[in-house]
Amino acid sequence: MPLVAERHVLIGLLRGINVGGKNRLRMSDLRRIMDGLGFDDVRTYIQSGNVVFVAPSADTSMMARQIEDAIAATSGVGPAVVVLTLGELESIIADNPLANRTDDPKQLHVVFYEGKAGFDLEPARYAPDEVAIEGRVAYMYLPGGIGRSKLAAALARADGGTGTTRNWRTINKIRELARDS
Repeated sequence: MPLVAERHVLIGLLRGINVGGKNRLRMSDLRRIMDGLGFDDVRTYIQSGNVVFVAPSADTSMMARQIEDAIAATSGVGPAVVVLTLGELESIIADNPLANRTDDPKQLHVVFYEGKAGFDLEPARYAPDEVAIEGRVAYMYLPGGIGRSKLAAALARADGGTGTTRNWRTINKIRELARDS
């Protein structure tokens, strides 16, 4: 019986790409870099560094380092990269303790980290904004949006800028892309 190569659907989230005209990386260049690393079925979503791909390994930490190194070597941009399996993304979506706060996806955000999120905030200070930190994500409910949120700014300071944030609509679109892989 012939061996069948394993296929792992993975999601790469690049931090700080194409924000405010800085750290410019065209998604066509990102797809080319990913193809050069030997990944299959590489697809990007919007210009903020979201990539879905198929890899022979599910070692997300190794994949993150490999992608970071390849981007830095070929583009001069050095974003942090968080890689998740499709199963991890599905769990993150299903486990959002703040999802029942609103039907407006612009008010829900998730900050993704490579490792466990390990910092403390006093969430009550930022009401009506809310945060729930679980594992390697921080869920945020921001009824006034992210742009003026003092909670989002405090979270970015507390985590030392190591996380990458996506809104609920983007997260669900990435899941759709990954499911189609």
